[in-house]
Amino acid sequence: MRRRDFLFGIALAVPTSHVLAEQRPILKRLAVLDPATKTSEIRIGGDPNYTIFFEEMKRLGYVEGVNLTVDRYSAEGRFDRYPELAKAIVATRPDVIFTYGSLRELLSETRTIPIVAWVIDPIGQGIVSSLAHPGGNVTGVSNDAGADMGAKRIELFSQAVGKLSNICLLGDSESVSTAAQSVSRACEKLKISCRSELLQAPVDEAEYRRAFGRMTRDQIDGVAIIASGVQYTYRVLAGQLAREYRLPAISWYADSVDAGALMAYAFDLKTGSRRVAAQIVEIFNGGNPAEMPFFQESLWKLVINLKVAKELGLELAPEIVAQANRVIE
Repeated sequence: MRRRDFLFGIALAVPTSHVLAEQRPILKRLAVLDPATKTSEIRIGGDPNYTIFFEEMKRLGYVEGVNLTVDRYSAEGRFDRYPELAKAIVATRPDVIFTYGSLRELLSETRTIPIVAWVIDPIGQGIVSSLAHPGGNVTGVSNDAGADMGAKRIELFSQAVGKLSNICLLGDSESVSTAAQSVSRACEKLKISCRSELLQAPVDEAEYRRAFGRMTRDQIDGVAIIASGVQYTYRVLAGQLAREYRLPAISWYADSVDAGALMAYAFDLKTGSRRVAAQIVEIFNGGNPAEMPFFQESLWKLVINLKVAKELGLELAPEIVAQANRVIE
């Protein structure tokens, strides 16, 4: 028998289904739940940080349509939709769930499907008892660096504006209650009156305009744009409205300052987006979220918009401007 005929015979003996199985990539399924961002923005070319997230997933070997399936969900600013969306997502049994919010609703539906979450303070919210050893089915990125971060922001805000007497925390009920724990201590120390302006569902541009209108009528002299899943989506709009309504604002997001907020003390969202992607890929490759530490950013940057300060008639103290990592002039 000629060698060519022998090899051809071996090839015929291998079942076609076996060859196809070896060639077909193993698909991983990712569910993404966002409190307000449109599903059309949860992709490369959409929201800037989702673009970075999916590009990092691709760099790490997971490409949508090749070896990755992505199911996108948005509550569209409706807090009351969290339970139904959590139930629907868990019913599909994805390999990993990624969420910017509604974590409690997801945990009420599953304690086994791995969840990677971007949350304000996972310890303060009672989600985990340790950042180093989460111990359950949740890991992720923390928006904060401990209970004193809110106080630090208010102190910086007070130093910058000088005559703050009546400030308002802008956010949804859960994020405001978490932030208030540290902010209230700083306000007491600085003798600043502090109250909350809660965003009501459905959260959209109209609701933000109502909130800023209410704060203006109440003669608030400063607003804190705190971090939350909904606020992330509207971080640019919140900065724009702070400028439009002539309210000095400190934000938990640097993007708000580029849009018109006075200042921010924040970490780079791009870094967080890449970290989240890396954690998801680690789980896809066999990692256990119980043993994967929550990432907590240690590099925080002060960003100040001097153009806005001038518009508001504020003369910022040289020492606060000198502390800034980035100044918009």
